[in-house]
Amino acid sequence: MPARDGKPPRREQILAAAADLFARAGFGGVSVGDIGSAVGISGPGLYRHFASKEAILAELLVGISEELLREGTARVSAAADPDEALAALVDWHVSFALDHPALITIQSRDLDRLAEPARRRVRRLQHDYVETWVDVVRRRSPALGAERARAAAHATFGLINSTPHSARLDRTQMRGLLTSMALASLRTLDGEVGAVAPDGRRLRG
Repeated sequence: MPARDGKPPRREQILAAAADLFARAGFGGVSVGDIGSAVGISGPGLYRHFASKEAILAELLVGISEELLREGTARVSAAADPDEALAALVDWHVSFALDHPALITIQSRDLDRLAEPARRRVRRLQHDYVETWVDVVRRRSPALGAERARAAAHATFGLINSTPHSARLDRTQMRGLLTSMALASLRTLDGEVGAVAPDGRRLRG
């Protein structure tokens, strides 16, 4: 909830500033003082909100993993059929990547900086999110094996999550491009099982 002056609460300000700093300089290249300066408080003052720099990183990464899974699951549940569910998942992930490029960067680069309990929590949430995609992909293409569907999901994340490094278009154009590319690649899976690979092998799920 915004404060009376219209600004977000201090805790949210700290998280947003830390995300930008971590994305630009890396977790190891940012101090508590840097984060405090970015939001107009002293380094020691930051400890009234977070126990450590590591606690900030944990809240960022656990938070985005929870949000991706929660919203992805909700969109799939609201979809009328697997085609609609797939489109909803792609739309959600593209929107998230475009809105939060700093978090995408931190997630891919700084996950190993987390303490083990938080890292396990993030890994479990990520696993469940991937499996949400795998389930939808396989409902669209029932003959497709789980491992191939899982590989397709990860490849799609790779495409969409490249946004922080590749975005050269405005948001509307980039959204359309990523969405159309992701859906086109996933829909090719319908005809993949039983096709013949370049070396003559018949592809299986």
